[in-house]
Amino acid sequence: MNNQKIFFASDFHLGAPNQKSSLLREKNIVRWLNSIENEAKEIYLLGDIFDFWFEYSKVVPKGFVRLLGKLAELCDKGIQVHLFTGNHDMWTKNYLEEEIGLKLYHKPQIIEFKDIKIFLGHGDGLGKGDYKYKVLKTIFQSTICNWLFSRIHPNLAISIGQKWSDLSRGNQPIEKDIDFEKEQLFQYCKEQQKLKKVNFYLFGHRHIPMEIPLNDSFNAKYINLGDWITFNSYAVLHNSTIELKKFK
Repeated sequence: MNNQKIFFASDFHLGAPNQKSSLLREKNIVRWLNSIENEAKEIYLLGDIFDFWFEYSKVVPKGFVRLLGKLAELCDKGIQVHLFTGNHDMWTKNYLEEEIGLKLYHKPQIIEFKDIKIFLGHGDGLGKGDYKYKVLKTIFQSTICNWLFSRIHPNLAISIGQKWSDLSRGNQPIEKDIDFEKEQLFQYCKEQQKLKKVNFYLFGHRHIPMEIPLNDSFNAKYINLGDWITFNSYAVLHNSTIELKKFK
């Protein structure tokens, strides 16, 4: 069988910075999904798939129909799609599970494929530091905040949410400016590895493709998936090895 590979991607940020460029990116992502369809056993999307997402009980943000339709098609064909929420789409609830059939996760998970253990998550709020964001995340995820925001008319609420997303995204760093050893997520992986050993740590959030060995006795590695705004990067697990790639 050909469909024995596991694919990972994150940070599509659909909706940003405008409808025109987002649509071009969405079409490219769908082309990528078409290209891996016959090889994929499962697909993991590790957060910030949407630049902003909020579900009312009867309303969801408009747009993204090409991606949502393709994900539904994949699920209907028996290819399991897993979606982790990120800091831009943390208000994802049960709509995509019920409508598309994917599996939704709000917290990091450790998964196993044969003899390989992988720690998966978006990556926001992990590790030491970034305390201002951690406080804001706790507030935004609270039931009270969700209820208050849902009282606002969708036209205004989504406009506010999109503005928040623009401000929080800011200017992304570029590869040559990164001191990999000082990466907050890399340090988190080293500490986590002391508690429970895994083979790979996969995150998004940082928007930069990275592969950094932890240099421990377990030969573990931290991999950041990058984004689809700049890099069109993803990872694939095959034969007990995870490889970071870019879609052209």
